[in-house]
Amino acid sequence: MHIHILGICGTFMGGIAAIAREAGHRVTGCDASVYPPMSDQLEALGIDLIDGYDPGQLALRPDLWVVGNVVSRGNALIEAILDAGLPYVSGPQWLAEQVLRGRWVLAAAGTHGKTTTASLLAWILEQAGRAPGFLIGGMPRDFGVSARLGGSGLFVIEADEYDTAFFDKRSKFVHYHPRTAILNNLEFDHADIFADVAAIETQFHHLIRTVPASGRVVVNAADPALARVLARGLWSSRTDFDSPQGWHAAELAETADASEFTLLLGERRIGRCRLPLAGAHNRSNALAAIAAAEHAGVAPEQAIEALGRFGGVARRLEVRGTVDGVTVIDDFAHHPTAIATTIDGLRARIGRSRILAVLEPRSNTMKLGAMKALLPASLSGADRVFCYSGGIGWDVTEALAPLGERLRVESDLDALVDAIVAESRGDDRVLVMSNGGFGGIHAKLLNALGRRARGDR
Repeated sequence: MHIHILGICGTFMGGIAAIAREAGHRVTGCDASVYPPMSDQLEALGIDLIDGYDPGQLALRPDLWVVGNVVSRGNALIEAILDAGLPYVSGPQWLAEQVLRGRWVLAAAGTHGKTTTASLLAWILEQAGRAPGFLIGGMPRDFGVSARLGGSGLFVIEADEYDTAFFDKRSKFVHYHPRTAILNNLEFDHADIFADVAAIETQFHHLIRTVPASGRVVVNAADPALARVLARGLWSSRTDFDSPQGWHAAELAETADASEFTLLLGERRIGRCRLPLAGAHNRSNALAAIAAAEHAGVAPEQAIEALGRFGGVARRLEVRGTVDGVTVIDDFAHHPTAIATTIDGLRARIGRSRILAVLEPRSNTMKLGAMKALLPASLSGADRVFCYSGGIGWDVTEALAPLGERLRVESDLDALVDAIVAESRGDDRVLVMSNGGFGGIHAKLLNALGRRARGDR
């Protein structure tokens, strides 16, 4: 079958493309801007990419058009598909029908930690010899790809609550029908599609309704929003983490780049775990992954051993380079809670060295300004804050005014780079936070720092 994917360079749709290609389908695709790293990954798989949504793509005559949620009515290609009466389907529906049906799906859901938790879980299953398939919204370094078909009946998926497509406004995760569902946490997000946190809770309730009675829900017992979700109904078994009665960590020993703890299930002492990730949030992610893997038949002692060899996830405090003593770091953080956690995590690693936080408020929620009141506090742990205001419809300078003289706002990317380089000095960490490519700012910063070191103008 030939499928043509609209919005192919997003992590989710690009993952679908890779899985479809591995399954033997002919795959082509398009996006508004064909961009790396996904474009590089897809081209390496032999997938032809088209830049833009020109209706002339109808000449490809695929058997099926797979539509990403980035595409909306008014898009020229979608209008041509609808006018011609051609067959189309959403990405989540295609995945559910062609890949997930009949498999044991392990889904990691929550506002934060989905990518890391799904990566940890896939790695545990891999090390236990279970060869899972997976589709993750990031790049687990241990695998080198964000998605694969897998060689067993197990499939790990990052379960996103964002809507499915322009014609299906349910959350993506209701399509997946997991047998094991992880609920990491729940906060307000995606202000472009949800009116309030109660609306998101309803979608999580719908997810719970799809888990079979023989399935299991792995729940962060410390999260009040999740407690409200489960109070609306639970038809499966339940196991908790971050709870004295469930999976929890004790005898903690934190270092700059790792977390050591004793793993317990209730009063039962399992063993000592060394996780090569720091912070309480990553311990929670690991507990959730251990609990989910145990439901799929992997002993927690095996999980502990696997976690000690976990290689991490790209774009999670990822060092992009050091020039002239200044280190440029990339992170996906874009929600105020994630921003604060990321800054705190970096601070734990570097001690008193300066953090120059660089933020692109790129998500739809950020562009709407729904989280702007929370941003100053989330950025307060940084020594300097640089914010890109291009394309933002609210007054960034006014919203971040509580940061005082630490703040610099620029609407021009090159001017922002110049300001950061002028401020930076040896042993600084420049922490770039965005859920997109940020105009290639990482390379721009490293090149500008190189010119400064050479004395070039």
